[in-house]
Amino acid sequence: MTNPANYDHVLARDIERVLLSSEHISRRVKELGAAVSADYRDRDLVLVNILKGGIVFLADLSRAITIPHSFDLIGASSYRGSMRSSGKIIITKDLDLDLRGKDVLLVEDILDTGKTLNLVLELIRLHEPASLEICCLLDKQRPRDLKIPIKYTGFHLPDEFVVGYGLDYQERYRNLPFIGVLKREAIRD
Repeated sequence: MTNPANYDHVLARDIERVLLSSEHISRRVKELGAAVSADYRDRDLVLVNILKGGIVFLADLSRAITIPHSFDLIGASSYRGSMRSSGKIIITKDLDLDLRGKDVLLVEDILDTGKTLNLVLELIRLHEPASLEICCLLDKQRPRDLKIPIKYTGFHLPDEFVVGYGLDYQERYRNLPFIGVLKREAIRD
């Protein structure tokens, strides 16, 4: 683990500990990009990302993929400024691209309960893609009622609330270049 004090970032002072350094994340995203490029060569690939947390991961993964592809965004949320999922999922933006007959890779920032991801998968299936797989940066190790098959996983994490690299707490900390755990005194729930 990296010490948050090693980062010249004002928000780093709110971090108890860094779980994944920016260098570690960058290396793994390049590996995922290479795997996706090999698996989807000569296919009509569309990356679909769930806003907002996964946008940083989508941007880096898209640049690491060396084959032609497009991407689209869908909005879904169950956190709404809290540290815990409300259990109520809100779709805030639908897809713009026609996915019919295309190979879709759903790019997700973090798999927690799986409820939001499961709903988004159902919505994407309505668009009749040729195939639908998941690339998830963080798989939180916790019991789940839903079995969600992940084709590409970046990292397995303990069941802790994390921020950084696109992940937020009350819309803050998304711009941290690493993934870490907040100090208790930074939490205002």
